[in-house]
Amino acid sequence: MAAYGEEGGEPRYAFHHLPQKSFPVLESRDTRDRLLKWSMDGRIAAQAFSFDQNFKGYQRDDFIMAFFNHPDVNSNLKLISPSGQWTTLDTSVRKIDVKNILCKQVSMSFFDRLYCKGVVRESGSIVKCFDEYHDDILIADELRKVLLLEDSDHYDLFSHLDREEFLFCLFKHLCLGGALCQYEDELGPYLETTKALYKELVSVQKDPETKEIKIISTIFKVCAYHLIASTITTYFCKSEDHLDVIV
Repeated sequence: MAAYGEEGGEPRYAFHHLPQKSFPVLESRDTRDRLLKWSMDGRIAAQAFSFDQNFKGYQRDDFIMAFFNHPDVNSNLKLISPSGQWTTLDTSVRKIDVKNILCKQVSMSFFDRLYCKGVVRESGSIVKCFDEYHDDILIADELRKVLLLEDSDHYDLFSHLDREEFLFCLFKHLCLGGALCQYEDELGPYLETTKALYKELVSVQKDPETKEIKIISTIFKVCAYHLIASTITTYFCKSEDHLDVIV
């Protein structure tokens, strides 16, 4: 039986690591300082890979399985080991779970609703609350309640579909941070870093007729299973001829 991404034993897709592709936002001093404060410095990485075939939606899983098992990806794709060190995949992937992520937002006004009574003040300061824990995550302000607690008074500021947006996923990831995160008192740093990363990862174009800016990237969230019980969770940002992979 031919493997995923293969026909008659020959690879259907060719992928190439693009080490020269940089991600200036992740390398900037401001971002690095913030990621360090949020316990995420050295815990997030982005890489680019090119591919040589037209991608069709119905081939999604086939395409992604072929990606993980391509030699150039296998030897270059970064992931964090159980000991917390960066390493490369260097093994075959046996199974994948893929989810399409909404990516329609073109403005940070998406987050204006946070400036309501009880979450973020007009000055930008985040309203504090009594400490509590949710799945070992410290909740010390109303922003984290909105992100995590369905019984929060303001949880419905964002609908289920809003929370599926890639922009929201990035924002939530940065706000929650890592195990030793030092939370911000102001909303600004979270919004600024989210905007910078989003602009760097997502491709847009202007509609020639309506002049509207539209997103042309396709976003997937992928859990890839290798060995016996190890998993990799990544976001794929697919543009016309290349993938940006965020781990």
